[in-house]
Amino acid sequence: MENIKLTSISVFCGSSPGNNDLYYQDAYKLGGYLAENNLKLVYGGAKVGLMGAVADGALSKGGTVVGIIPDFLQNKEISHDGLTELIVVQSMHQRKSLMDELSDGAIVLPGGFGTMDEMFELLTWGQLGLHKKPIGILNTDGFYDDLITCLDNMVSKNLLRQSNRDMLLVSQEIKTLFSMMETYEAPMKAKWMKRDEV
Repeated sequence: MENIKLTSISVFCGSSPGNNDLYYQDAYKLGGYLAENNLKLVYGGAKVGLMGAVADGALSKGGTVVGIIPDFLQNKEISHDGLTELIVVQSMHQRKSLMDELSDGAIVLPGGFGTMDEMFELLTWGQLGLHKKPIGILNTDGFYDDLITCLDNMVSKNLLRQSNRDMLLVSQEIKTLFSMMETYEAPMKAKWMKRDEV
């Protein structure tokens, strides 16, 4: 099995920093890791919260950072003015589509509704066979433990295939997560299942 060639990574995360310093530290560290490994960062374009931290981490190491921001958010003056490139779009949907188009995989950091929306839409696209890209959670300080339990419950109730559950890669360590992403294999079966099939 050959490793997936990753050249650019989308990062989804909160526009707030949260109340745990580890969230900010891991976001900044992830940005630096991407730059050190010649991986382009594609993210939501903001200068605030964890989004700003991951961008600043990449820029601190001379990385390439592409921000994609809807015009109504740019007008609120939260866009990052130090990026390699800032692309202004008209809607949240256009932002997600373009982030997917410009990246070979995605990493999810702590966040709220917007982060969940972005992650689950990408997972749904993967489940339907619209892409074969790896999607990983950097599970800082166990932030996503409860969500992971919920996904496992979906499997146990026959509402989610185990193979689709396994599409979401999880680690608390950046290097480990990237190793998982580089060896990721998309599920072969279609989403649809019979009543008695998991």
